Amino acid sequence: TVVLQCNNFEVVNMGVMVPCSEILARARAENADAVGLSGLITPSLEEMAHVAREMERDPWFRERRIPLLIGGATTSRVHTAVKVAPNYSGPVVYVPDASRSVPVVQALTSQEQRAGFLAELAREDERVRALHAAKKPPELVTIAQARANRTRIDWLHGGPDGGPYLPPRPKFTGRREFRNFDLAEIAGFVDWGPFFQVWDLHGAFPALLGDPVVGESARRVFFDAREMLERVIAGRWLSANGVLAFLPANSVGDDIEVYTDETRSQVAFTWRNLRQQSVKREGVDNKCLADFVAPKTIDGRPSGIADWIGMFAVTAGLGVEKKVAEFEAKHDDYSAIVLKAIADRLAEGFAECLHARVRRDLWGYAADEALDTAGMIAERYRGIRPAPGYPACPEHTVKRALFDVLRAEAVGIELTGQFAMLPASSVSGFFFSHPQSCYFNVGRIGADQLRDYAERAGRDEEELRRVLAALV
Repeated sequence: TVVLQCNNFEVVNMGVMVPCSEILARARAENADAVGLSGLITPSLEEMAHVAREMERDPWFRERRIPLLIGGATTSRVHTAVKVAPNYSGPVVYVPDASRSVPVVQALTSQEQRAGFLAELAREDERVRALHAAKKPPELVTIAQARANRTRIDWLHGGPDGGPYLPPRPKFTGRREFRNFDLAEIAGFVDWGPFFQVWDLHGAFPALLGDPVVGESARRVFFDAREMLERVIAGRWLSANGVLAFLPANSVGDDIEVYTDETRSQVAFTWRNLRQQSVKREGVDNKCLADFVAPKTIDGRPSGIADWIGMFAVTAGLGVEKKVAEFEAKHDDYSAIVLKAIADRLAEGFAECLHARVRRDLWGYAADEALDTAGMIAERYRGIRPAPGYPACPEHTVKRALFDVLRAEAVGIELTGQFAMLPASSVSGFFFSHPQSCYFNVGRIGADQLRDYAERAGRDEEELRRVLAALV
């Protein structure tokens, strides 16, 4: 947005997870020359195809051939050409990073350049689609076979004395709020690597700072960011709030039942999960998050193994909009971008900080952990912190149940109808304690698992096919 604005383009930024109808209505009202979409999480991919279909249905876009620009962390040249472009007769252009947005928009709005640009775009799209069609899709096993190859955890004999594995018990059951959390403490957990992607400065941090090509630019924005972070902390520009809950849980097949209390008699919600279904080499399992929670029954009989799950939502974005507005009123877009990027880093750092406290104290299953920040960023800790909408849990509607149980609104974090978190600088997810739990990518799934998932969840199969389009 800012790169285009700095090159004399007028940009209307509508925010995150805006419904298609609102995007197109605003584009018509503004008489827009182009529509841009950014995808940061997997569900955004199908939403982009939906926007393209709606633009094709609407004569205002179709007859004017209004360009649709596609970008963001989860998008790709192949996805744009194969999944989005065929839905719209107008130009659909993949923009890999902000630096490419200016020449793309200039070409699309130039009478001299547009025809040649579109002709080259059409040729490249056809080439990408042909290569994609020739590529062999991953081989899948049936969902029954995948479940038979589930993660091998010996719940009945995995304890230290050869008896049942006894999951660690958290120090408390229920929720706990964290208000006005110390920003200086959070700052010690910040992963600065993603900060540089905001400026299209790519490379591993901190080596990036010494890069012969982009090192000077990286050092400059890093200095500005650290300086602003000090001002944020000293001036209390932002507030960080969070909420955490530990509740009893057991797995039932590929699902996880989360209970209201220690009696385990009432289910607060059931978290439906997906399982890896691609063919694995010998000794590699087909993972599902439910594998890492003790089963409710084993061989048809109650397992008697009590387990728990952690849930959290944190934000470091309270107050950011007010301060950003102050910068923008002074036409200081650079400082506004730096501040928003810092708020994002603090939110992720808050999640990292809280997770460390959970492992070492509140759940205490890794009380002797001695990892530094680099070790935590490298995920060398015990347990995992998966988030809805990401590879191990691509179907993100569980956020609604998560937010209801956490009562996240009480600490200032809301969930929109499109499952976006407000403030945007917020993070939510789950905590797992089992030592064999690990991060993974569900990847492609078969029609049999999609049908099974729809039946378990009581949801429409076609609606799920659209939501999970990137997987099916």
